[in-house]
Amino acid sequence: MTTKSIQHGFTLIELMIVVIIIGILASIAYPSYVDSVRKARRGDAQAILVESANIMEQAYTELNAYDDASTGLPFAQSPKTGTAYYELGFAAGRDATSYTIEADPIGSQANDSCRKLSLSNAGVKGPNNDCW
Repeated sequence: MTTKSIQHGFTLIELMIVVIIIGILASIAYPSYVDSVRKARRGDAQAILVESANIMEQAYTELNAYDDASTGLPFAQSPKTGTAYYELGFAAGRDATSYTIEADPIGSQANDSCRKLSLSNAGVKGPNNDCW
């Protein structure tokens, strides 16, 4: 009487095909994930820039100048708490009736294609509207 041996498990070829498929999917998905995370962090920085601009405008109504209002900015980074991905900076114009608030990317966000974000008292956004 002959007995047939039954094969259990996967062959090496089948495992290699699965590993290759996972590698291809990961090579497509990971860059998209990283880009999405950078865009989300950029959105946080934009929200803080707008919030800072609102605080500056409130201070301007009281002080009638922007140069002293910079001390009233409640945060120096984005996000407000936790690991910083942007550092906020303030520059008043010569006549103290204008300003620019800037968010400089740091750490892993420094590789963002938009680089430095800025917002002026006139609502001019930088570096370009594609980043906003």
